[in-house]
Amino acid sequence: MTTHSSEDAASSAVEHAAGSLPKLTVTAAAAEIMHGQLVKRGTPDAAIRFGIRGGGCTGYSYVFEFSDKPPRKNDAVITADNGVRVYVDPKSMIYLEGTTIHFEKGIRGHGFQFDNPNVKNDCGCGESVNF
Repeated sequence: MTTHSSEDAASSAVEHAAGSLPKLTVTAAAAEIMHGQLVKRGTPDAAIRFGIRGGGCTGYSYVFEFSDKPPRKNDAVITADNGVRVYVDPKSMIYLEGTTIHFEKGIRGHGFQFDNPNVKNDCGCGESVNF
């Protein structure tokens, strides 16, 4: 198990069935919100599935949803300090490597933000990206 961290990020333990160690970081604020949503939903032991799918105005959009099932055979499993697990399929990890998941509150609202170093451009709303 390997640990990745940044100044404002919770450590993220990474386990991967294929043996490689992808880097994806979940900040403490994001992990806290994820855990709260899982508890509110009544499934505190479930996980979050994070990925990429084709679509959106610039080519790809993020997938961020609850997962009540165990990880798939080749999923990367990222575990935040508070125990929240994030599953990422191998095809998505190609585009998500190095991403930090934040939760931001601000004057324009609040929500999850994805700081992804692989993005070449995105649309104005931030819902769609191009690699």
